Amino acid sequence: MRGPWWFRLAVIAFLLWALMGVFACFQQFRLGADAMGAASDYDRTLFARLPIWYMADYAVATGTALLGALALIAGSVLAIPLLTISLVAVMIQFGWLFATTDIIAVKGVWVIYFPLVIAAVAAIALKLAHLARRRGWIG
Repeated sequence: MRGPWWFRLAVIAFLLWALMGVFACFQQFRLGADAMGAASDYDRTLFARLPIWYMADYAVATGTALLGALALIAGSVLAIPLLTISLVAVMIQFGWLFATTDIIAVKGVWVIYFPLVIAAVAAIALKLAHLARRRGWIG
């Protein structure tokens, strides 16, 4: 992996983040609403009503983030399209969730904070990939 120490550190941190995302996705597929701990009746109902494409989108978001991180490590320009797909999938996932459900009304506005962090990390990773391309660290 080429680039300055801070770039290599950021890529490794993003790789760990992406691995946690894939694990969380796998757990949600495996455990359903209970993936993040004891689920309320609201959580179970919401999860049961999620369309199948929603879970597929979640898998795309986390899978392409992991592949994008690996592409950065390998020095591949494929990181840019992979991380773009991941960011778009994240925006679709949470955009749909907040626009079409009553989750904010039920759980409070704080429920948007972690999705905003997820979207910010995805955007920063994509920006980092573009920077790496411009500087010749990937190509």
